[in-house]
Amino acid sequence: MIPEKKFCVVIVAGGKGLRAGGELPKQFQLIGDKPMLMHTIEAFYLFDYRMRIIIVLHPDYLNLWNDLCQKHNFNIACTVVEGGKTRFHSVKNGLSAVSGDETVGIHDAARPFVSKQVIGNAFNEAFEYRCGVIPVIDEKNSVRLLSGNSSEPIDRERLKLVQTPQVFPAHLLKKAYETAFKPEFTDDASVAEAHGIAIRLVQGNEENIKITTPFDMRLAELLIRE
Repeated sequence: MIPEKKFCVVIVAGGKGLRAGGELPKQFQLIGDKPMLMHTIEAFYLFDYRMRIIIVLHPDYLNLWNDLCQKHNFNIACTVVEGGKTRFHSVKNGLSAVSGDETVGIHDAARPFVSKQVIGNAFNEAFEYRCGVIPVIDEKNSVRLLSGNSSEPIDRERLKLVQTPQVFPAHLLKKAYETAFKPEFTDDASVAEAHGIAIRLVQGNEENIKITTPFDMRLAELLIRE
């Protein structure tokens, strides 16, 4: 019997960083007519309205999120989970709301422009191959590797820039996140690979930028107009 597709996404919005400028964390700042986090949630809802959506928020901003939802008449159903002291711990908290028989994507709230095609490819391949799947794009710049006071060029054809959602069979990722935090866990794939989970790559989309700086916010405004 072919297993039923049960897709869910954990959107990590637990940070308090203000590097993007403004008085609020970037996930609550407006892009166009509504907060960034709402655009990110909509990307997954519009891909498949049946997808379960879990958002991880810093406890200091739970009331703010409720107020923003009322203000913007935002009614997409989401499960809200409190974040932890690091992204690793926030993801771990989010996974507590995920069932082992689901296929789960972990996505940054600061990537509101992920395409339907990227979401679909990542989830479908993770479901089919029972492995981790991450979207990537090519590096276009010349790059160099630092070594002490010197540096050397690296063949950019061998480099890929990693995006989210990073998608896994939930029972595998939940098991991987039972480990203790390590500084080398820079994303979910690094946690998964440390526990023997194979990783496949799919093509990402150029617009799927991670909004971090004031320049990124200006770029996001341009993208939303398109």
